[in-house]
Amino acid sequence: TENVDMTEDNYSLTTEFILIGFTDHPKLKTVLFVVFLTIYLVTMVGNLGLVALILMERRLHTPMYIFLGNLALMDSCCACAITPKMLENFFSKDRMISLYECMAQFYFLCLAETADCFLLAAMAYDRYVAICSPLQYHTLMSKKLCLQMTAGAYIAGNLHSMIHIVFLFRLTFCRSHQINHFFCDVLPLFKLSCVDPYINELLIFIFSASILVFSIIIVIISYLCILFMIFKMKSKEGRGRALSTCASHFLSVSMFYGSLLFVYIRPNSVKEEDKDKPVAIFYTLVIPLLNPFIYSLRNKEVINAMKRNIKKIL
Repeated sequence: TENVDMTEDNYSLTTEFILIGFTDHPKLKTVLFVVFLTIYLVTMVGNLGLVALILMERRLHTPMYIFLGNLALMDSCCACAITPKMLENFFSKDRMISLYECMAQFYFLCLAETADCFLLAAMAYDRYVAICSPLQYHTLMSKKLCLQMTAGAYIAGNLHSMIHIVFLFRLTFCRSHQINHFFCDVLPLFKLSCVDPYINELLIFIFSASILVFSIIIVIISYLCILFMIFKMKSKEGRGRALSTCASHFLSVSMFYGSLLFVYIRPNSVKEEDKDKPVAIFYTLVIPLLNPFIYSLRNKEVINAMKRNIKKIL
C-alpha cells in the first residue's frame, strides 16, 4: 500500500512543473530580463505594426503581403506564447507552470511554427511566380489560391498541435518535475514521463520531418529557380537588388528551418536538451524579431505605405 500511495503522491505532485530557465545569478537575471523584454516589445511592435499596415493599405492587399501579414501574426503568437511566462520566471520564486499551462504554451508554439513553415513555403513560391512567370502571376497566384494556402497553413498548424496535445494525455509524470528549459517544450517533458514516450517521440519525428522536408523542398526549388532567373538578367543593378533581397530572405528561412531541424529531427533529441536552449532562442525569439525587418524594411512598397500612413497620422 505504501508503494501505491507513493506513486499516487508522485502523480499528483507532477501536475505542476518547474521551468529551470537560464540562470540563478541575480545580476545576470536582471540583464537577461531587460534584453528579453526589449526583444519582446520590439517583436510585438514590429509584427503587429506590419499586420496593421497591411490591413490599412489597400495597395498591400496582394498575395505576397497577405502571406507576410499572416507570418507576422504567427510570429506575434509565438512571442506571446513563450516570452511573458519566461519574463515572469526571472523574478518568480517558484517558477511553476501547470500541466494545462504547459500544454497551452506548446499548442500555440506548435501552431505558430507549423503555420510559419507553410507560409514561408507559400512566400517562396509566390516570389518564384512573380520573378519567373510575371505575365502569368495574376492567373497562377489568384486571391482565391492565396486564401486557400493561408487557410491550409492554419489548419495544418492546428491539426499538428492537436495531435501532440492529445497524445500527451497518454503520459503520466512521476519523476522529477523540473523542466530544463525556458518554456514548456514537449521534448524535455518526455524525460519526466513514467510511461514510455516512444509513440510521442515517433509522432514528433514523423510529423516534424514531413512538414519541414515538404516546405524546405518548395523553398529550395523556388529560390534555385529565382537565382537562375536573376543570373539571366542583363541589368547589373537589377541583379544586385534581387540577389540582396533573396539573400536576406533565404538567410532568415535557413536559420528558422535549421534550428527546427536541429531540435526536433536530430537523433537523441530527447536526451540532449541542454543543447536546445540556445537553438530554441533562435526560432522562438530571434526569428520573430528579425522577420518584420528582413521582409519589410528592404521593401519599397512597405516603406512608402508606412510613410503615407505616418503623414496621415501627423
